[in-house]
Amino acid sequence: MKPPVTTGEIIELTVTGQSHTGDGVGKYEGFTVFVPLALRGERIRAKITKVKKTYAHGRMLEILEASPARTEPACPVFERCGGCQLQHVSYEEQLRIKRQQVIDSFQRIGGWEEEVPVLPVIGMQDPWVYRNKAQVPFGLSGGELVAGFYAAGTHTIVDMDTCGIQHPDNDRAVREVKRLAKELGIPPYDEKNHRGVLRHVMVRTGFATGEMMVVLVTNGKQLPHRETLVAELRKALPRMKSLVQNINDRRTNVILGRENRLLWGEPVIRDRIGSVTYVISPQSFFQVNPVQTRVLYDQVRRYARLTGREIVMDVYCGAGTIGLYLADGAAWVYGVESVPEAIEDARRNARINGIEHVTFEAGKAEDVMPRWREQGIRPDVIVVDPPRKGCDPVLLDTVVDMHPKRLVYVSCNPATLARDARYLRERSIETLEVQPVDMFPHTSHVECVAWMKPAGKTL
Repeated sequence: MKPPVTTGEIIELTVTGQSHTGDGVGKYEGFTVFVPLALRGERIRAKITKVKKTYAHGRMLEILEASPARTEPACPVFERCGGCQLQHVSYEEQLRIKRQQVIDSFQRIGGWEEEVPVLPVIGMQDPWVYRNKAQVPFGLSGGELVAGFYAAGTHTIVDMDTCGIQHPDNDRAVREVKRLAKELGIPPYDEKNHRGVLRHVMVRTGFATGEMMVVLVTNGKQLPHRETLVAELRKALPRMKSLVQNINDRRTNVILGRENRLLWGEPVIRDRIGSVTYVISPQSFFQVNPVQTRVLYDQVRRYARLTGREIVMDVYCGAGTIGLYLADGAAWVYGVESVPEAIEDARRNARINGIEHVTFEAGKAEDVMPRWREQGIRPDVIVVDPPRKGCDPVLLDTVVDMHPKRLVYVSCNPATLARDARYLRERSIETLEVQPVDMFPHTSHVECVAWMKPAGKTL
C-alpha cells in the first residue's frame, strides 16, 4: 500500500505512545508516524520529514492539546543537544514511559501473551547531577573553539558550559580545560580533516571519595604547552588526583585510544559502592550513576537470595563490580570477562578490598564456564550483565547447561532482554519478575534486573 503521507506534508496527529527513543508515536490513517518531543495524549500539528514503507517521521509544528505531563525543560539547549530525550516530561511520567517500554518489549519481542511481571520503575529522589563521568568532544564552529555534546543524530557540537545531569565537578573540569585551550592556543580536533590536537575531555568523579580524573584525548602524541596546562589544572581543580593524556590518532568514532600517558598524579582514582572500593582507570567500565548503581546491585542481591553458602558466577563481569558486591554473601564468586584488562582491574579490586574467595578469568564465557564445570564447579546463582546487544545464544545455552538454581539477568536494553528471555523460556528457564531501575533520568534509557529460574526448581 502507498503511504498516506508525503515528505513536506503537514498533518494533525493524536499521539498514543512513546517509542524506545522517547519520540511520540501516533497513527495517521492507520500509518505510524514518529514525532520527537510529542507526548502521549497530545494532539499536534506536524510536518512530515521522512517517509518509509511502513512508517514516517515528522517535526512538531504546534501543540493543539498539551499533555498534563508536559513540563518546561530545565536545560536551555535541551531541544538541540542529543544527551537527554525526556526533560520535557514530568519525572513521574518518565518512569511510566520506561516501564511501558519494558512491557512492550516483552510482549512484542518476548512473545508474552499473559501479564508481564514488570514492577514499577525505581526512580531517584533527586534525578539531577547524577553522572560521575563526562565525555565531551572539542571542535571548531565559525573559527571558535567549542565543547559540549553532539546534537541528536549528528556530529555537530552544541556548545555548553554546564549540564544538569552531570556532577558539577565534571562541568568545572571541562570549563577549565576549555578556557586553557583557548588561552594557550591548543587547537581542537577537526574531524573532517583529521587535524588539530584536542579531541575529547573525559572527566570521572568519585561520588563517595571526591577524587577526580581528567583525561585529555589528543590526536597524536604532541600536547602543546603541556607543563603550563598541568600546572594550571592542578591549581584550578583541587580535587583532581589524576591527569592523563590518552592518545587516539585514528579516524574513528571511538573516544579513547589504546595508549595512556600519566601527566600528573596517580594512574587511577577510587570510588565506593556500599562497602566495596573500586579502582577506576581511564578505560574501566564503571556505572555512571553511583546512587542508582547501589539500588541496582541491591536488587541483584535480593534476586540472588544469598545465604553465604552459594557459588556465584558473574558473567560479563567487567572489573568485578557486581561479583565483588555480592561476595560477602557468597561462599565463592567466579567472574569471567573477555577483556583481559578488565580482569586485571577485577583482581586488583578484589585485592584492595581483601576479598580472597573470588576467581576471575579472562576469556569467552562459553569457553571458560564448561571448563569450570569439568572441574566440578556447580553454580547456585549465575548473574549475567551483557552489553546492549544482549547474550549470544551459545552463551545462553552454556548458562542452561550449568543448571543454576537462580539466574539474574542485568540488562541495559529491554529489547535484547526480552529476546533472550524468550530464548531461555523455550529452554525451560522462567522469568519470574523484572525490576526496572532508572539509571539515566531524563533520557529514554532504562536498566532492568530480571529474576529467572529453571522450571520445576524451588527458589
